[in-house]
Amino acid sequence: MSVDPTTFETIVPSRYLTFAFPNPYHDDHLLPSPLLRISVLDSPSTTTTATPKIAAMLVPFNRQHDWTFSTKTGHLQLLLSFPHLSRLILISNHSTSTTLEKNPSQIEENLLPLLLALTPKSAFQQNNPNGFPEIPFLSYEDEVISSVVLEICDGNCVGEMLVENVELQELGNSNNNGREFRRRLRFKRMPNLIQTQVRIHPVSALDDGFLEGVEFRVDNGVLVQPYLSPMVAGLVVISSYLNERIRCGFRPKALCLGVGGGALVRFLSDELGLEVVGVEEDEVVLRVGKKYFDLRESDLVRLCVGDGIELIQKLAFKGKDCDGERWSGCGSRNSCCLDNVDGSKFDVVMVDMDTSDASMGTSAPPLEFFKRSVLLAAREVICDHGVVIVNVIPLSMSFYEMVVTEFQEVLVASASKLRRTASGDYENSFHQKLKASIQGSYVNSVRKISRDSVAK
Repeated sequence: MSVDPTTFETIVPSRYLTFAFPNPYHDDHLLPSPLLRISVLDSPSTTTTATPKIAAMLVPFNRQHDWTFSTKTGHLQLLLSFPHLSRLILISNHSTSTTLEKNPSQIEENLLPLLLALTPKSAFQQNNPNGFPEIPFLSYEDEVISSVVLEICDGNCVGEMLVENVELQELGNSNNNGREFRRRLRFKRMPNLIQTQVRIHPVSALDDGFLEGVEFRVDNGVLVQPYLSPMVAGLVVISSYLNERIRCGFRPKALCLGVGGGALVRFLSDELGLEVVGVEEDEVVLRVGKKYFDLRESDLVRLCVGDGIELIQKLAFKGKDCDGERWSGCGSRNSCCLDNVDGSKFDVVMVDMDTSDASMGTSAPPLEFFKRSVLLAAREVICDHGVVIVNVIPLSMSFYEMVVTEFQEVLVASASKLRRTASGDYENSFHQKLKASIQGSYVNSVRKISRDSVAK
């Protein structure tokens, strides 16, 4: 596309432009590609400073087609991860060219005239000795060495998604000759957020640096998604109660709102012996989980499609909708396996849902979950000694404080007194299994949050 040079003289909230630009240095060994792909995104919010802050980023080696760098939503997530940034410029070789892979500092210096042309006029008003604004180059690191896409498909709710195998930089894995492999699920609406990842092990020969055509087996016995181990560690606050349930011949029941590829569902069932009901809003996500992440239904695992927030509200109404009609499934889209739930309450509710609005940045769970009616419903579906565990990615400190306050007022204030006193009181078999299944440091770091500590 042809671009009027004056287009970039002002900041226009949320404006996204991408174009091919002739590379003035393509004869240089540092920049062999004749075309560069330039993507320019302006912040969705108006800057609070008189002088806009501009930055650039070179797309990492062999990643120019990755949704993180080739889509507006991925670009937006990158921009929002740097506070107070007004414009972020991404630079890569054009899709028809080879990838930039040379001395980045020399490349950055050569690109300065182009970046100045993409800088708004107001940025030149700052008092720099040379009269030009500073345009820092930002770096992106995610430990990915190589990747291969297994499938791209569309879901009715989440939109386009992909499944990929990736090799990460050495993480101290004693298997696979020290090489670490993961299988990941990502959504195009928020490509920087990994929805599910599990460890995988090769079962066929590995060519150095190439994952194409390599067969892997899924390892669900370990949690590699960073936030899942802390979530599971939260069970320590009711470990005595869960152990007593098991000792009396009852199997603890867990409700998982948000399934993704099913890493959490499988772990709770396989490693901790819980009966699990998993609720996922998009049936295509469940299909992907079964095909690529070894997610499966059994006597202990039941899966259904529906809105998790809507579900707990309807469960709290004992199977009746707000108008008094019987409800026979997850949400209004279809019936599901909850028809055979006997009406007993859950010992554990785990919430792993993120917002679908990329313009808000990465956050979890959806704001709807913190409505008083939803939290009251969550309280209704757990038993007296039950626990609600939520993966929270706060947009800000004030958001986090709101989460803690709402939980204290609706859930904690009404909960039965937890029997976690002397260490020997809950150094039981379930507690030991919990510590053996995840890193003990997570179990030992669970602590009570008071209003005073949040305020500080």
